[in-house]
Amino acid sequence: MESTSAAKRPVKLTKSVIEKLPVPAAGQAIYRDSELKGFGLRVTSGGARTYIVEKRIGGKVRRVKIGRADDALPAEKARRLAQEYLGKVAGGSDPIAEKAAAKAQAITLGEVLDDYLAARGDKLKPRTREQYRDMIEARRKDGSPLAFADWRNKRIAEITPEMVQRLHRELSDGHGPAWANLAMRVLRLLVNYAAMRFDDGTGNPMIAVNPVKRLGQARLWNDVERRQTVLGVEDMPAWYEGLGKGSAVGRDYLLLVLMTGLRRREAAALRWADVDLDKTRTLTVRDTKNGRDHVLPLSTQLLDLLARRQGATDGPFVFPGRKAGTCLVEVKTLTQAVAKASGVRTSVHDLRRTFATTAERLDISSYAVKRLLNHMTGSDVTAGYIVTDIERLRRPMQAIADFLFRAMGAAEINVVPMRDAAHAAP
Repeated sequence: MESTSAAKRPVKLTKSVIEKLPVPAAGQAIYRDSELKGFGLRVTSGGARTYIVEKRIGGKVRRVKIGRADDALPAEKARRLAQEYLGKVAGGSDPIAEKAAAKAQAITLGEVLDDYLAARGDKLKPRTREQYRDMIEARRKDGSPLAFADWRNKRIAEITPEMVQRLHRELSDGHGPAWANLAMRVLRLLVNYAAMRFDDGTGNPMIAVNPVKRLGQARLWNDVERRQTVLGVEDMPAWYEGLGKGSAVGRDYLLLVLMTGLRRREAAALRWADVDLDKTRTLTVRDTKNGRDHVLPLSTQLLDLLARRQGATDGPFVFPGRKAGTCLVEVKTLTQAVAKASGVRTSVHDLRRTFATTAERLDISSYAVKRLLNHMTGSDVTAGYIVTDIERLRRPMQAIADFLFRAMGAAEINVVPMRDAAHAAP
């Protein structure tokens, strides 16, 4: 809060005068110099005294700090610096804009990453933050950059389309086409953020054209086919038999993924506090990809599986890790063990796709499938008007589990007719 009374009484700012100026009870007070218009001193309630210079530029009063009022910067030296600043403005330049432009031009890729992560805060999941850090900072064991570590201290304005094109080709050869594309999407994100966050001092973006745009203009993005693999019906008996040769935790984890379609981490981090085997007979996933709680009804098979797990664990997680109080982490080793025992190779995401494929096989409505998979409806206006009740999803969940268990030969269970499954959800 500026002291208006002090602002009305200009004084010649000297060392002796400055030392006697009162400290405001709150906010700040501005004392303006009587000899040089625009030169002044700001005193805060904390006692800090700082030389300033003010000038109207482009219709707005701009205020710039010159430095702290101490022995290193006496009043006369501060007054000369203020005169230099005012002289530049009188000559048609804008020192504030020039300083901002110089700062923007000097910012490095690593600094942009730090600024971006701080701005996004808790909106980014820990895994995403870790991935971005690895892209920009991590190195391999031999010291070579994982992706952009050699560019971390490079000024972001120096990154050219040619550099992007060359590195994308190198990453494609060294890591694979999909990973190279991912790395470049991270770089594109950070450059776009820098262009939005920092300007050239005149209000224009510091970067006119994102250098990663070259990959699209020249059609250099790698063609990566989306995986469509599922656990085939013909392979399910052998796969199920292979499950029985591994650990109980691994067996139950993979079965739960198959019967719920949950993502790898969603299932691995499932807590007992979010499982109700009695009243609602549901499970709830809190930390989902879209940030929305995902509630699923439990089929009879899942109720049996979770009851068995509850009797075998005493920690907070349904699928405990090796250390007390942790959840399952290394899930890839589970699918590898099953593949070795059964000859059927699958990933955890293959099981999620199998769940979705089974739902479609049973003619379950597309809206119900989206809800079961916790997919956003996006631009689907009709889906936005449909409220899918948890109980209306119970029949589809049971139909899917029945079909899968019958296909695995695990039990002779009466399968819900396809037409009933289709009408069991909106």
